[in-house]
Amino acid sequence: MVIRVALTDWLLDRAFGNPRGILGNVGGRVMARTNDDAARWVVSLLDLAPTDRVLEVGFGPGVGIELASAAASEGFVAGVDPAKGMVEQARRRNATAIEAGRVELRRGVADDLPYADGTFDAAFSVNSMQVWPDAVAGLRELHRVLKPGGSVALAFTPHAGGSRDELPGPLARAGFERVRIREQDEAFCATATATK
Repeated sequence: MVIRVALTDWLLDRAFGNPRGILGNVGGRVMARTNDDAARWVVSLLDLAPTDRVLEVGFGPGVGIELASAAASEGFVAGVDPAKGMVEQARRRNATAIEAGRVELRRGVADDLPYADGTFDAAFSVNSMQVWPDAVAGLRELHRVLKPGGSVALAFTPHAGGSRDELPGPLARAGFERVRIREQDEAFCATATATK
């Protein structure tokens, strides 16, 4: 029984938690299909203007990046994801926007974002925060790279885990205000504003 649990945990981590190799490739395709509706909803909650600068943390196969770059059609969309395989999949999905200089995708982690203070108007994450090593440190980094008054949206679908009741505290500790929990179908999203 212990071996079966360990093997299952290993397989899930390789496919979804820290996607890599063949399992990561398959996991990326599954995530693209299962997270599409959530990504679409989150991008709509951000109410992006055409010239906005947007960041996605944990972009997976790049569906959210694609949707954000369509909404911020004259702006700039950046993303960080720790998994090499996800960066490769997302780059293929967003190749045209990358070539046009409107999208930039990097390997990176939430608690060490490679961007200057106040770079972005909005930031979001779908089914990612629950695997950040230090959620509050990641949220502080998001706050740092957002412009004063910038928006953040953190979404979770049922299979991602995460608790809607636990989000307001870490967001407040990281410097966000006006935290609001929204629900759609079985997913939920915390939206908040960076303090000025």
